[in-house]
Amino acid sequence: MLEAVLVLAAAVADAFRPRWALLTEIALLRHQLAVVQRSVARPRVVRFDRIVLVALAAVTPTWRNVLRIVQPETLLRWHRAGFKALWRWRSRTRPASRLDTETAALIRSMASTNRLWGAERIRGELLKLGIRVSKRTIQKYMRAARPARPRGQRWSTFLRNHSQEIWACDFLQAYDVFFRSIFAFVFIELATRKVVLAATTRFPSQAWVTQQLRNATPSGAGPRFLIRDGDDKFGAAFNALARANGIRMVRTAVRAPNMNAVCERFLGSLRRECLDPSWCSMTGTSSASSVSTSATTTPHALTKDSASRPRSPRSAPTRAISSRSQSSAVSIMITDEPPEGLFSPPIREVVDWMNRWPSSWLSTKRRARLWEREQWE
Repeated sequence: MLEAVLVLAAAVADAFRPRWALLTEIALLRHQLAVVQRSVARPRVVRFDRIVLVALAAVTPTWRNVLRIVQPETLLRWHRAGFKALWRWRSRTRPASRLDTETAALIRSMASTNRLWGAERIRGELLKLGIRVSKRTIQKYMRAARPARPRGQRWSTFLRNHSQEIWACDFLQAYDVFFRSIFAFVFIELATRKVVLAATTRFPSQAWVTQQLRNATPSGAGPRFLIRDGDDKFGAAFNALARANGIRMVRTAVRAPNMNAVCERFLGSLRRECLDPSWCSMTGTSSASSVSTSATTTPHALTKDSASRPRSPRSAPTRAISSRSQSSAVSIMITDEPPEGLFSPPIREVVDWMNRWPSSWLSTKRRARLWEREQWE
């Protein structure tokens, strides 16, 4: 009963449908019946049947309702595969036509003789002669006739040519055991790797940084170029003082540490091998300042000084740290002995025993405990 009602309703609905829709639906049904008649168990659909079904379904609004031998998803898959095959055929690689030897020689001659002519101008001149060549082909033959212009000098070439008159400056931020910031500001000469000036502070301001440049260039004696980054601590007063002393500022690019590699390498050695958070917390910025200032000693002067000066019985062993960059080196001489009066006599024996070992073996917590014990006593 229900099926009869549905058939009747479909017949009533077909009375109001346009004639072209009914004809396409009938053609679709007839083709499916022809396919079914050719097979017994399972209908076999060949390529021609797929093309016909896809074409009829494209012009039939109710193709989902009249499709019987395959699923609608299968028909959509055939449709996508047909578009993929069509565009694969249209975008196939065609064999490039070889250009005549005479035409190629003519393009090279025109490009080398007329240096101001571009590919479009040469293409127009060839069209006057009745030769049709694309712009891309002309550009390919122009590259051989016109070698690339030499680019400007590289950054390494600039540093090598002007290393005698280049300084570099940068900040090093360290922390003590109480997580307080200590900033070290360093000027270093690229040719000799000599630290010209090293200063420390807890609150670096633009006025303080400008004063450090004034201290590093007494009587206006300074380098020709100064390499620095784009830190906000370098203010307008710093730039004005540099211009007044005849110094040209060279700012490094963002995320380009190799532009200031010498200073970065020195600050890295200073952080890894010299600065101990426990010593900075005990003595404030004076410990970091003394370590930074000792780095300005050259290797020859340091060896002569240490050989001629007698060593006291209570002096702690020293260790030399070499910070190498490219071909030169800067030797940093620091001592592990704390300042006088920092520890009481009972603690002094423990500290002297600790100084016999490399400072990297000493934990920060152990030094902090000794400091707390001295405070309680």
